[in-house]
Amino acid sequence: MDNFEKRYEKVPLSIFTDADIASDLVAKQVAHLIREKQKTGENCVLGLVAGSTAVGVYERLAELHKKDGLSFKNVIVFNVDEYYPIAKDELQSHYRYLYEYLFNEVDIPKENIHLIPGGLNRNEISAFCQNYEDQIRAVGGIDLQLLGLDGRGQIGANEPGSMFNSRTRLITLDYSTRMGAASNFFGEENVPDHCITMGLGTIMDAKRIILMAWGEGKAKTIRKMVEGPVTEMMPASVLQNHPNASFVFDTAAAADLTRIKTPWLTGSVRWTDKMTKKAVFWLCEKLEKPILKLTERDYNDSGLGELVSQFGPANKINIKVFNDLQHTITGWPGGKSNADDSTRPERALPFPKRVVVFSPHPDDDVISMGGTLARLSEHGHEVHVAYQVSGNIAVFDDEVIRFLDFVRDISPIYDLDTKKTQDAYKDTLQFFKNKRSGQIDLLPIAACKTVIRQGEAKAACRYLGIPEDRVHFLNLPFYETGTVKKKPIGKEDVDIIVKLLQEVKPHQIYAAGDLSDPHGTHRVCFQAILEAVKRLKNEEWLKDCYLWLYRGAWQEWDIAEVDMAVPLSPEESRIKRMAIFKHQSQKDRPLFPGTDPREFWQRAEERNISTAVHYDKLGMAEYQAIELFVRYHFEKE
Repeated sequence: MDNFEKRYEKVPLSIFTDADIASDLVAKQVAHLIREKQKTGENCVLGLVAGSTAVGVYERLAELHKKDGLSFKNVIVFNVDEYYPIAKDELQSHYRYLYEYLFNEVDIPKENIHLIPGGLNRNEISAFCQNYEDQIRAVGGIDLQLLGLDGRGQIGANEPGSMFNSRTRLITLDYSTRMGAASNFFGEENVPDHCITMGLGTIMDAKRIILMAWGEGKAKTIRKMVEGPVTEMMPASVLQNHPNASFVFDTAAAADLTRIKTPWLTGSVRWTDKMTKKAVFWLCEKLEKPILKLTERDYNDSGLGELVSQFGPANKINIKVFNDLQHTITGWPGGKSNADDSTRPERALPFPKRVVVFSPHPDDDVISMGGTLARLSEHGHEVHVAYQVSGNIAVFDDEVIRFLDFVRDISPIYDLDTKKTQDAYKDTLQFFKNKRSGQIDLLPIAACKTVIRQGEAKAACRYLGIPEDRVHFLNLPFYETGTVKKKPIGKEDVDIIVKLLQEVKPHQIYAAGDLSDPHGTHRVCFQAILEAVKRLKNEEWLKDCYLWLYRGAWQEWDIAEVDMAVPLSPEESRIKRMAIFKHQSQKDRPLFPGTDPREFWQRAEERNISTAVHYDKLGMAEYQAIELFVRYHFEKE
């Protein structure tokens, strides 16, 4: 870190291109510490965290044990927190998580495992917490504490307002924290109200701390934690005061840091076209001016004198950025035939094109690019929509009852087997009556939920003019576990995508680049597409294929990154909304909403309108709404 960056960043941090590389580094550091302690005959005391952030680290540690002989015989562990109340065998318990991802895979002695139990009687908690602190002190303290980061800066379960000297204790979870965990518990109402957590004082006693964070969803919190003041309202900021704390992020999580978002404020930068656009758009927003009204003084007074001195005068920069932005805008996402395509984002020919739109869940296509989908269909392109996973775990149980009730009542009219439908209805009611939170559905129930979501997807496609024989339900196997936890992507998943692409041989592929999806499905689905593309890299048709990335309900592209912007009229915005409405099981109250209480159609609509307003303020034409896309270049792979 140079002196310019130190002005902003108050902690040592490392940024990696992706979470896998970062997780591998952290695992190697943990392994190195374990081995160093073994050489001196000492125990290695680790503080562990549960959650998706640490999965890659634990998987790599298990691999190091099996392939490189890393022993955990000298390792003593303590976990940072646990939901309360919760049974240790529940899917969501941190006890179960740590055993499944790590302890069952390595040779750690059982007596060395110290975990916070979620099944204590209320009157036992205080004594347990004191004893937990005593146990940590008795083994000489924690040598290395691993941490993740929650959306409002929580480490462990320490909510904003927690005292910096707090110790292990029972804490009441804030509503927003419970909403963030709702997906893992199949509904906010199932999330425990409390958590037993190490306190901030306990965490700060660790000799070394590594905090990890992945994904765009953490970016704003990370900026406050790394560059902001130390405050109890941002619990993780206390780590600025730790003598040996380090921070490991992927590029998405670090996106809002000054060195990434506005690097010209930290020193000299390499002025690529993208960096120039980023700086100009930032300057427009800061000064509330359109591009063509920026002056030489505006650049100089805002730390952009270097840009003007290298590529100026200001007017020259303004016109180039203005033209580049204007050329991203097109009403012809599939290309316009018999037109000059030299400044258009898509080729004019061939026309019409064969198009495959990959949708991770059965509604991501219309939420993310419903207007563009309608336009492609209207222009006569051969549009195929491929739903990568069933999305069945996102269907409420009472939706199944509603549909089975319909089948039961209509079966006499169509002379169906009334007894079978009656029995199915009764068996399902009985199962739901005794079902525990997170319990895997019976296969017929899971199948029913799949059919519900497929029916909604087909209805949306019909509304947009896409025939049913071009609607593909891939049902990738990695997803079909019946729980929020999924299997790793495998050969069978990639095979399915390869088969579809070989059949269609598309000129365009659209895929979800929305890696902020808090459940990770979008990330895995995109990985499967890239693996399929790698396998097909020698195919002649792929050399004439563009891959366009959209984003969905969680995040939008930075305009400086955008390669294609598709404007929507008020009528097309209405069509998009109506297509989203076809997904009735996700309307009004989706099962997995994340921390945003708005419905998906509201998020999408407000985001598209906001994008149009942003373009307007930059000096572009005024549109009702705009959908954004980034082109992914295959040669990167």
